[in-house]
Amino acid sequence: MKRTLSFAALVAALVYFFDRKNGKRRRRMAVDRSAGFLRRGTRQVDRARRGAVSGAYGVTQKATHLHEEEKPQPNDATLKAKVESEVFRDVRVPKGQVDVNAQDGVVFLRGEVESPDLVAELEKATRKVHGVREVENLLHTPEGTVS
Repeated sequence: MKRTLSFAALVAALVYFFDRKNGKRRRRMAVDRSAGFLRRGTRQVDRARRGAVSGAYGVTQKATHLHEEEKPQPNDATLKAKVESEVFRDVRVPKGQVDVNAQDGVVFLRGEVESPDLVAELEKATRKVHGVREVENLLHTPEGTVS
């Protein structure tokens, strides 16, 4: 019974693919579809391989760089520019009223600001900037109180 069904399927396939009217088109279509199936499979395998390789590379990079490398100490001009760009981003901070100078990692803040809270806030923000070793806070309020 199995043999008969197999033989019948073979005969049906031969008749389908070697039909005088549409056989050539059907054969070409079967070849094209088979090639497309293989190309898609190859692309999927390649994509999975690249994903595995990049995942493994990421794991090795994380293991290699467990700790951030120490950044070099910036020079005085760079430190001054860095403090000005990071600390004075806030709209509330009076940029034109505060002068920033840097010397050997020590940042000097000079000028007049509106409140003692702002004086403390500027000093705290300046201390957080990378490369600042010390802050000399010479800021004062309009009443003349020095912080």
